This record gives sequence, C-alpha cells and structure tokens, in this order.
Amino acid sequence: MTDTTDFDFEAEALSYMDQLYAAALRMTRNGADAEDLVQETFAKAFAAQDKFTPGTNLKAWLYRIQTNAFINTYRKKQREPKRSDAETVEDWQLAAAAEHTSSGLASAEDRALDAIGDDEVKRALSELSDDFRMAVYLSDVEGFAYKEIAQIMDTPVGTVMSRLHRGRKLLREKLRDYAAERGVYEKAPVKKKEDGGTCRVQA
Repeated sequence: MTDTTDFDFEAEALSYMDQLYAAALRMTRNGADAEDLVQETFAKAFAAQDKFTPGTNLKAWLYRIQTNAFINTYRKKQREPKRSDAETVEDWQLAAAAEHTSSGLASAEDRALDAIGDDEVKRALSELSDDFRMAVYLSDVEGFAYKEIAQIMDTPVGTVMSRLHRGRKLLREKLRDYAAERGVYEKAPVKKKEDGGTCRVQA
C-alpha cells in the first residue's frame, strides 16, 4: 500500500515524460505540437494534482489529461499531419508495436511481418485514424487494460474493444501490403464477385 505522506507528485509525474511525449507524437504526428501537448498536459496535471488520489494509476490519469487536451485543442485545429522523424520514437516502443501487431497471425504471414522494419510499423500506425491509432498504441505499446483505455479515451469499454479489433485489422492489412511490396509476402489473389465486387481468396 502506498504511503501517501511520502508521495512526491511532481517527481512521479515527471517520470512519465518520455512516455507521454511518445504518445503525444502518435497523436499529433508533429514534433513541435507533441512538445506543446506534453507541456499543456503537465500544466493541467500540476494544477489539478489535488484531485489525484495517491496509490491509484497516475500514468492512466496523466494519459487521460493528455488525450482530453489533444481532443479539445489539437484535433480541432484540423492541421495537415506531418510525418515525424524516425529517431523520435524509442526503439523499445517500436519493438513492442511490432511484436503485438504480428501476434496470432498465420505462420507465413507472421514470418513476412517479422521482415518488416521499424519505419514501416511507424508508417502503418501513423496512417490509422486518431481513434484507431490511439487505441492500438495504448493497448499494444503502452500495455493499458481495456478499462484503463476506456477511462483515458472517455469511451465505453465496448467501443475500445471495437476500435482495437478494427485498428489491429487495418494495421495488419497495411503491414501485409508493405511486406508484399518488398516481395517477402504474397497476397492472396483478388477474385471478382457475382455482384461486381471483389474479395480475397483465402489460402
């Protein structure tokens, strides 16, 4: 049990700065905006620290403040997203993302995705919509539980699960395309339906 008398809010909060910046970069896709978002997050957190209960999940509490700030400020600007530099995201985060996005896939596909580099993983994540991208990032990179993500994104758990399912599916599709472009994975042929549509032929 946490001793609240020895709890140093500022030190504990600042220990999450790098992780918050990485998440902010995923949200804004712009280094300067990510820095501004983190600064705004800490300003709001320090102003509201009396509302935080020591012993509860400080990381999730900070992520919710940051997510709300992003929704209320940066997403409303509707800026043209800018691609971030490759070196701005830590290697361990990329490794975690690659590991989670390839889990549970068929063996041939799994081997193909193993050949995908970190840049392709980041590129695929950056191309997802905000809601899908953040759900996948918070779950597969940061390791938050469904309930925690629901609290951070201020949305029902069922919605989180739906976004994760859809987001992971879209991410796998993008990574398969990258693998096919590099010749390390052969996509299933496209077959025309009777109604004029198309579908993938399952192996």
